[in-house]
Amino acid sequence: MTSGQFNYKSKAIMRESLKKYIESHINSSSAEIDSFCNLFQLKEVKKKCCLLKKGEICKFEGFVVKGIFRIYHIDNKGAEQILYFALENWWITDIDSFTNEKPSEFYIQALEDSVVLIISKTDKEFAYQSIAQIEKLFRIMTQKTLVALQRRMIDNLSKTAHQRYIDFTEKFPIHYRLSNLHIASYLGITREFLSKIRSKIAIEK
Repeated sequence: MTSGQFNYKSKAIMRESLKKYIESHINSSSAEIDSFCNLFQLKEVKKKCCLLKKGEICKFEGFVVKGIFRIYHIDNKGAEQILYFALENWWITDIDSFTNEKPSEFYIQALEDSVVLIISKTDKEFAYQSIAQIEKLFRIMTQKTLVALQRRMIDNLSKTAHQRYIDFTEKFPIHYRLSNLHIASYLGITREFLSKIRSKIAIEK
């Protein structure tokens, strides 16, 4: 099924997950939430395809309905550095590029066949003006993102790779859906070192 083949029923079902997410964060009428959800467009992204590439201006914020995405940067040496993974009920964007309309430094790539609901900057601004609680929703999302990035930065400075891996598997119970290369890139270690960590954990068990 391509993005143009979603029927009304499948769109409604997928928007329901977004509606439930919103309802868990703000108090607003069902009509207002439905109105907001209807501003999102359903998009299918095939495995290994990019929703955003470096140099492009990010024109969306996306809510992951199905699948997994990785948000990553390629440094001057050609090494990939994964900022974070986004799975079902997570949000994806390059907030700097989206907000300031500047070329992105990141790639957003699907690691599985995925489906995402996306909203444009124009529609988001419209929602801010017409639905009072929506600005609160995005403020909560931004705060959560900042907290997560701050905690990750502290962990990278204070914890060993072994402990970071354990924390990672607890935070991402779907880690078995990720390749060793992607996990190692996220942790900032080599695949060989990741294998050593896993072997040590297996022995300790």
